Amino acid sequence: MAKGLLLAMMEPPGVHDAEFNDWYDNEHLPERLAVDGFLNARRFVCFEGWPRYLALYDLATVDVLHSPGYFAIARDRYSAWTHRTQAFVQGLLRAEGVQLYPGDTLIGAAGLSARLVLWRFRDVPEAAVAHIVPGLRAIYEGRPETAQLRVYKLAHDDAVGYLGLVELRMPRGFEGLDLSPLRDAARCIEAVNVYVPYRRRGKVPGLKT
Repeated sequence: MAKGLLLAMMEPPGVHDAEFNDWYDNEHLPERLAVDGFLNARRFVCFEGWPRYLALYDLATVDVLHSPGYFAIARDRYSAWTHRTQAFVQGLLRAEGVQLYPGDTLIGAAGLSARLVLWRFRDVPEAAVAHIVPGLRAIYEGRPETAQLRVYKLAHDDAVGYLGLVELRMPRGFEGLDLSPLRDAARCIEAVNVYVPYRRRGKVPGLKT
């Protein structure tokens, strides 16, 4: 069965940055990793794009997000600290994903990566959907700096989109990047963000695997 994904993007005002990371590292992320079906969690910091923080959770299946275990800590069960944090963050995007390609791979499966490139597609015509996976594969796979590519069908705010997550061993710029393999799907690119792994005091918080 295809692996699932929970994606969360947000940015706190600078004055709240330390509290935001305390909340995420010490409460929010551990709560979710304790739910059956959450396989791991990784956080990232954006240096090309917005918002600043990204969290990715690999799931056994996307149905984990509709399970009693998850409902016990989500929705109307949010903690007071979570409610406080959600009140001041900006750019909040929460999305659920089903892994289309390769289907059952977890983040980091090909080893460490120095960069994560996130591609978001929206309002993709049905005829163009078929070009997203082969297009991203043509752009990235077979290159020495590419560790791994994963592609997801996303659902958020009653909308459907597509997501490409590219783990790179070394930075790769966008100069001369050929979008032609994406064909009509290239017209539906909403954002391309570049991230580095989040670390705090030299540690990566909350890893389960």
